[in-house]
Amino acid sequence: MRQHAPRKAHADWKVATRGRDVLGILRESERGRVAELLPIRHARMLQSPFAFYRGGAAIMGADLARTPVTGLRVQAGGDCHPANFGGFATPERRLLFDVNDFDETLPAPWEWDLKRLAAGFVVASRGNGIGEARSREIVESAVRGYRERMHAVAGETALQVWYARVDLDALPSITGDPTIFEFARRDVRQALADAHVESHVPVRHVRSGSGLALVDHPPLLYHLKGAHDQHLRRLLGAALKRYRESLADERRVLFDRYRLADLAIKVVGVGSVGTLCAVALFVAGKDDTLLLQVKEARRSVLEAHAGKSRYGDHGQRVVVGQRLMQAASDVFLGWCPGSAERHFYVRQLNDAKLKPLIERFDARQMAEYALVCGTVLANAHARSGPAAAIAAYLGRGRHFDACMADFAHAYADQNEADYARFKKAALGGEIEVATGPV
Repeated sequence: MRQHAPRKAHADWKVATRGRDVLGILRESERGRVAELLPIRHARMLQSPFAFYRGGAAIMGADLARTPVTGLRVQAGGDCHPANFGGFATPERRLLFDVNDFDETLPAPWEWDLKRLAAGFVVASRGNGIGEARSREIVESAVRGYRERMHAVAGETALQVWYARVDLDALPSITGDPTIFEFARRDVRQALADAHVESHVPVRHVRSGSGLALVDHPPLLYHLKGAHDQHLRRLLGAALKRYRESLADERRVLFDRYRLADLAIKVVGVGSVGTLCAVALFVAGKDDTLLLQVKEARRSVLEAHAGKSRYGDHGQRVVVGQRLMQAASDVFLGWCPGSAERHFYVRQLNDAKLKPLIERFDARQMAEYALVCGTVLANAHARSGPAAAIAAYLGRGRHFDACMADFAHAYADQNEADYARFKKAALGGEIEVATGPV
């Protein structure tokens, strides 16, 4: 493998001189989205180079397809930037740290996820005013976490690899820093309190004359009311009815205790803005409510470069990918089979979802966070990929870490150039940008 793809070859990034159209790639990725929401997506991407990076998975997916690979494939996340990791509650109500976004998941080269993560840390570090030397250390921390964990799981049994998980309580043992859990606990709880950081708008419900109802917060959370919205209402209603079919029998018993009380459109994330996403309020009794997110699943940005999914339903692709990569999954995670027009998956909305505030990290916190992200990414890849072969290729020294740091800084420069092109297009009116709340 090292003869086919020398490790030092991963250090290089050279932009294509012809045929690389950033705006064209973005427009293609937005084809079929809800058109009136796209200005919000553009406004969010304009907030910073890191926000642009988050929304530009399709751009980097096309770029990564031109980089060297070993040929070893895993269930890849497809969009493993630093903001797509965090804490969440397991069905047993334990708090884990893991990958937590799978919209782009697909079997693909393991290198692509690691490069997306590494370059993301440079982009995020620059946004926090962290210098180049320290940002290099941060990238090497992430890659070291991946490399060392991959060597560890290479010697474990298949069941040990499958059950591997990182509790928030275990963070000090990974980083060697006894303060890491305190910083994580403080920041994730602050993120949970600052709803605008996680979801831009809090989801609340009130008691109305007919029962419970979601509270509108336009344009980020709103009910479908007009005649032109009837088609979307029918589409989402039918999807929720089919969703039950994807649940295991015992979870259907739990789900059947609830009845649908209200449904509203919700704008989420950065890269996902413009996809059809709704929040559904279910009620089982007084003060017994359940919030489910119904989210459109589109073709993975990796599909054009890594091959089509084996699943004809992209909702199923997302759910299966999440169950393969994540240490534990939401009991309500499922998809909506049988929809030819749009595909959906369903999960609980913000079920103790804890997202560290990366934009506030100093260099030490960023390095600690990077180490943990690299560690859990190795766990995720090892569940489906050849851990021993990947570990052998990586080696035990820091050569590969340094090569990835070179790539990450070069690609961060590329991202800044792409962001400047995007910003110029916005100022010149080539793309429409929302001016209100985003």
